[in-house]
Amino acid sequence: MAERKRDGGHWVYGVHAVRALLERRPEGVVAAALLRGSRASTLPDIERKLASCAIPVERVDRVALDRLTSGGTHQGVAVRTRGLGEIGIRELESLALERGKALRLLVLDQVQDPRNLGACLRTADAAGVDAVVVPRSRSAKLTPAAVKAAAGAAETVRLARVSNLASTLHWLKEAGVWVVGADADTPRSLHDAQLDAPIAVVVGGEGHGLRRLTRELCDEIVSIPLRGTVASLNVSVAAAILLFELDRQIRSRSPARRPA
Repeated sequence: MAERKRDGGHWVYGVHAVRALLERRPEGVVAAALLRGSRASTLPDIERKLASCAIPVERVDRVALDRLTSGGTHQGVAVRTRGLGEIGIRELESLALERGKALRLLVLDQVQDPRNLGACLRTADAAGVDAVVVPRSRSAKLTPAAVKAAAGAAETVRLARVSNLASTLHWLKEAGVWVVGADADTPRSLHDAQLDAPIAVVVGGEGHGLRRLTRELCDEIVSIPLRGTVASLNVSVAAAILLFELDRQIRSRSPARRPA
C-alpha cells in the first residue's frame, strides 16, 4: 500500500489497502480510479463495494494511474480519501483537554526516516494512542513511503506537527500530562515504572536519541531491558514496547469485568 497526498486528502492504492479502507472507513473515500479494461480477479468485490457506497469511479489508462500513484504498485486500483490531515498546536491542545485523564500521546523527537514515522503511526493506532506529535523541524514528512509503512494508520491517527517541541512538552506538563522519555542509557527499567494516562511517551530520533532539552523536560526516563548483544532498537520497535507496556499497566488496574 502507498498513499499520495492531494487536495487535502490522500490517494490510497493497491488491492489490499483499498479493500481494507473500504471495509473500515468507506465514508472517508470520495473517489476511485480503476485501470481501464482491468480483468483482475481481485477487483470485482472492490467494484461492488464502490458501487454500493455510491463512490464515483473513473476508468483511466495505465499511464494516468501510474502518474496518479507516483509509480507505485497500484494493482489497477486507487481511491482518494478525505484524509485526517495534520494538526497544529491549537488542535493538539484542544484534543488534550477533550481527552483529559484518558489522553495517550506518542512524541517523536526528530525521527527523520519516513518509514519509521509510518511504522510509529501504525503502532500508535494498534495501541490506542490519540495522536503522534512531531516537531516541524528535522522530522519526516507524511510521504508515500511513510503512508505505506503506516498500513492505513495515516487515516486513523492524528499527526500533530508543532513548531516548538519543548514548549509543547512544557504545556502538556502544566496540563497534568506525565511525560515519559525512553533512553537506553538510563538504569531505570520500563517495567519498574508506574505508567498511566494522561501520558506522553517520548522516543528519540535515529542514532542520536532524545535531545538534551527534550530529556530535561521529561518527568521520568526509562529504558527497555535488552538481553542480547544489540545496543538499541529501531525507533518504531521501541515505541511499540513502551506503548503496549503502558496499555498493559492501564488494563491491569481496570476493575475486572463481572461475567454476565
